[in-house]
Amino acid sequence: MDKDHGLLLVLSGPSGVGKGTVCKALREYMPDLIYSVSATTRQPRVNEVDGVNYFFKEKEEFKRMMKEDELLEWAEYVGNYYGTPRRFVEDTLATGRDVILEIEVQGAMQVKEKFPQGIFLFLAPPDLEELQNRIVGRGTETEESIKNRMAMARTEIEMMDHYDYVVVNDEISHACEKIKSIVTAEHLKKDRQVHKFLKWLKEV
Repeated sequence: MDKDHGLLLVLSGPSGVGKGTVCKALREYMPDLIYSVSATTRQPRVNEVDGVNYFFKEKEEFKRMMKEDELLEWAEYVGNYYGTPRRFVEDTLATGRDVILEIEVQGAMQVKEKFPQGIFLFLAPPDLEELQNRIVGRGTETEESIKNRMAMARTEIEMMDHYDYVVVNDEISHACEKIKSIVTAEHLKKDRQVHKFLKWLKEV
């Protein structure tokens, strides 16, 4: 591993599990963490800001970005496109800073092919009943949309085995503490530390 590169953290999980809420709360626990802003063609929700929560794009513009390889990953989810702008992520990692991506499961698997050294975190609900309650509680989904999202959630939970860590989002603070502990442990792994000690030995 390149010692000058930061860690790429990929947080994903089923719709309604609280990915956005956990990422927002992580700012207090890990203030040095850099957050990648995804692009999407879905409509903004209440209080969402373009360029802060997402880059909201028309489908034509998103397809242009796909064609010109401007996205690290992309996925179509319940009729909308989601993707991660490539350059921001790669440039930030090259400075040695850690980057976290909050993306859908399909996108996470694409990133894993390109960055197998990334840290992949699956955010899971306590159970499916609680997940459905959270989706319904948004007040923005139709009955058909809820049904589609729950069917997709079952499929995505089956992908859990492809991740490095599973974090159950029963309480936001608990989830954040677990993620912080995971990142700390990853930084302390031998492969990320040994180069410093080898350098000291050469200087003696």
